[in-house]
Amino acid sequence: MPAMKLFYVPGTCSVNPHILLREMGADFQLDKVDRATKKTEAGLDYNELNPKSYVPALEVDGTILTEGAAISMYLADQKGGEKIAPKAGTMDRYKMQEWLVFVATELHKSYGPLFRKSPDPAFRENLMKRLALLDKHFDTHQFLVGEKFSAADSYLFTVLRWSPRVEVVLPANVQKFFDRIKARPAVAKVLEVEGLN
Repeated sequence: MPAMKLFYVPGTCSVNPHILLREMGADFQLDKVDRATKKTEAGLDYNELNPKSYVPALEVDGTILTEGAAISMYLADQKGGEKIAPKAGTMDRYKMQEWLVFVATELHKSYGPLFRKSPDPAFRENLMKRLALLDKHFDTHQFLVGEKFSAADSYLFTVLRWSPRVEVVLPANVQKFFDRIKARPAVAKVLEVEGLN
C-alpha cells in the first residue's frame, strides 16, 4: 500500500476517511490543520497543498486527493478495501457509490445553511425530509448497503454527528444506526484521537 497522510480538522468531514483508514487497518499518518492559520502540525501551508482550503485531503505518494467521496472510493480500491466496500463491479458497489453521492450532495451540504443560522426554514425542512427517507431505509436495514458496514456508513455517521450542533433531532431508526456505528472500535478510536468524546 502506498504511503498515505490524512490532513484533518477534528470533527469535520475528515472524520470519514479517518474512520475508513482505521477500519482498513491501513498504515497512515495524520497531520492536523489549524482552521485559522491553515498551517498543519507538521508546519506545512495547507493552502499550498490544497487550494480548496478545506479538509479532508489525503496525500498518496506525494499526490493530493480531495473530496470525501472520492477519497472513500480510492480507499475502497486499496489493500483492506474489502473491509469498507462491496466487491468492485457488483451492484452493491454501485449502491455504495449512490449513497456516498447522496450523503455528499443531499445531507452534507444541507447542514451548511444550518451552521450559518440561515433564517430560511426550507433548509431544515429539506434536511428533515432526507432524514425521514433514511429512517424508512433503516426500518429494514442495519447499514446503507446490505448488512455490512461500508464507506457510505462512515460518511453518513460523520455528517449525522453535526445534528446536535444545529438542533436537529434524528429520527429513531437513524439514531439507532448512529449508535451502532459509534460503537465500532475503529470509530471509537477516531473519536478518541480527535478529542471528540
